[in-house]
Amino acid sequence: MSTDEIKVRLHESIENIDDEAFLLTIKELLEHKYQPTDPPILTEWQIKRIEESESQIQKGEFYTNDEVDKITRKWLEE
Repeated sequence: MSTDEIKVRLHESIENIDDEAFLLTIKELLEHKYQPTDPPILTEWQIKRIEESESQIQKGEFYTNDEVDKITRKWLEE
């Protein structure tokens, strides 16, 4: 069986497995073998947004999860 055939078989098998624990085990095995080496390529816009977000966080300009939950509940009640 060729490498390509094995990959196709694995894809088919994974698509038909509903056992979450088993799938998580497969995921962990794969993560130990395959580690992406290339960092993601970001656009200038994305880099700018990340820098702005980091600046806002340092200034305390953010909401906690609890605050967002309260805002969302209030918004949904309107």
